[in-house]
Amino acid sequence: MDPLPRLLRYATPHRAVMAGALLAMVVYGAANAWLAYLIQPIIDDVLIAQSDLTYIALAILVAYFLKGLGGYFSSYLMEGLGHRVVMVVRNQLFRHMLDQSAAFFARRAVGPLLSRINNDVGQVQRAVSETIGDLARESLVLVGSVALLFYYDVKLALLCMTATPLIVYPLIRFGRRVRSVTHRSQEAQAQMSHVAAEAFAGHRIVKAFGAEGHEAAKFETASFRLFRTNLKVTRVLALLPPLMELLGGLAIAGALWYGSREIASGRLTAGEFTSFLAALLFMYAPIKKLSRVNANLQQAAAASERIFEVLDLHTEVRERDGAIQLPPFTQQIEFKDVTFGYEDAPGRHTLRGVNVTVRAGQMIAIVGRSGAGKTTLVNLLPRFYDVTSGQILVDGRDIRDVTLASLRAQISVVTQEVVLFDDTIAGNIAFGTPGATPQQIEAAARAANAHDFIAAQPQGYRTMIGERGQRISGGQRQRIAIARALLKNSPLLILDEATAALDAEAEKAVQQALTTLMMNRTSFVIAHRLPTIYRADAIVVLDRGRVVEIGKHQELLAIPNGVYARLHQLQLLETKPDSRELKAAYLAAAQAAAKEAERSR
Repeated sequence: MDPLPRLLRYATPHRAVMAGALLAMVVYGAANAWLAYLIQPIIDDVLIAQSDLTYIALAILVAYFLKGLGGYFSSYLMEGLGHRVVMVVRNQLFRHMLDQSAAFFARRAVGPLLSRINNDVGQVQRAVSETIGDLARESLVLVGSVALLFYYDVKLALLCMTATPLIVYPLIRFGRRVRSVTHRSQEAQAQMSHVAAEAFAGHRIVKAFGAEGHEAAKFETASFRLFRTNLKVTRVLALLPPLMELLGGLAIAGALWYGSREIASGRLTAGEFTSFLAALLFMYAPIKKLSRVNANLQQAAAASERIFEVLDLHTEVRERDGAIQLPPFTQQIEFKDVTFGYEDAPGRHTLRGVNVTVRAGQMIAIVGRSGAGKTTLVNLLPRFYDVTSGQILVDGRDIRDVTLASLRAQISVVTQEVVLFDDTIAGNIAFGTPGATPQQIEAAARAANAHDFIAAQPQGYRTMIGERGQRISGGQRQRIAIARALLKNSPLLILDEATAALDAEAEKAVQQALTTLMMNRTSFVIAHRLPTIYRADAIVVLDRGRVVEIGKHQELLAIPNGVYARLHQLQLLETKPDSRELKAAYLAAAQAAAKEAERSR
């Protein structure tokens, strides 16, 4: 479907606003034609016949008042309509992007996505509020002026209209050119946004490697590409006004030649001909605006194409019709012959025939070399991706048969790369748990060993932590993430290398918090350090996407030439000498947590 009619559908709920704007435009166009008509009695009756000026002066004042009133309300209502439409489109676009699967974001950079929300939607706003308003308002002005021309002299009006085909053809031809060039301009804008967003996000690495000049050069290249593309748009648009002026000049010259003969023959009075010329001149501004309207509409069409291109993309992870609410998890999770491959790599499978059963309350450690498929496996449980074949069953129910909201409500995730938001500490802990009280937030922070450092902050729990939590340390960020998971209180827990980036001291505090977090929960733990998986009920060993070994630590070490044993020998799983204290602290925390659980029973 053409993007512009589809775009205008967003305005249909606001029919009353459009009707009011249209009425104001009719008043504006009629008042404009009336002003041109009043020139005839000014010349014939007032200047030549010396009749009373009062009526004419009053009529001029009323005409200008109505023109101003129509212009104000038509502009105000159309601008308001444009803002309403752009708000709906922008909100829908943002929500639609958020609803996409992880694969959508893996294939696209943040900068171009933001460019569609900001730049492309901005072009749409101009189309709805300004361009379509100008199209309707100036078209009505033209209708009034043309009606006046035919009222005075049909032949003379037809003579002036002979230039119309010469106007329409270049408008259509230039419009197509503008649409094509605008599309490239918006792509260049998106690339420039991407370069800037990437440099800002990685500013510490840029500075550490002295790469400011390199990044600046990349941005300048993208900026110059945008400049060249915009210059092409400007060149095309700049051709339209002088072309319109030339054609308008031809029409006026023809009118003067023919009109002078009509006046000489007595078929037209001087006032009628002057009024005719005034109506013709009044047509110049609308025609000039309309010459730009088509170009602006083509720019908006290019932007709309990019917006609808995203809106028409449907997430790879969909809820089935009739999906049910997942009851609270109580029994077991089963991976049955699970195979998975990314869509952009057809024929290549990251996981092959995975069969794992996890009972409620168990802690399962998932280990393997880099690229073995560990993170992919746990990402299938909350349906960040869907299995290519096989099933994942929660208490016997295929997770594809339940609603995404009810499934993800029962899963908490703590990753190595902690994701925090530019909000207060309290806001980050309560993220995903609306309505949490300050007492509940503090209790979760205490359980995560985070309360002491939070209380030491200048504003305590109301302290802003900056984008991605850059104002606090890595260990502190990790403990806030654990507090967030504790507050959510989900029965299922995924820990993806949650302590891999921490030093020994920070890891000690985080491990104690993790022990509290895993208590009475079913946990999937991806880790390579022994203290993290020491008490695992089972260790799942992945190799090239397959489960090659399952068992406890000592059992797997006893397998001759086993994958787990080799990883241990290569020190990918071996406890470091300086982490003995950490291991002891971990075991002590585990024992304390077990005693606390026993007392609570």
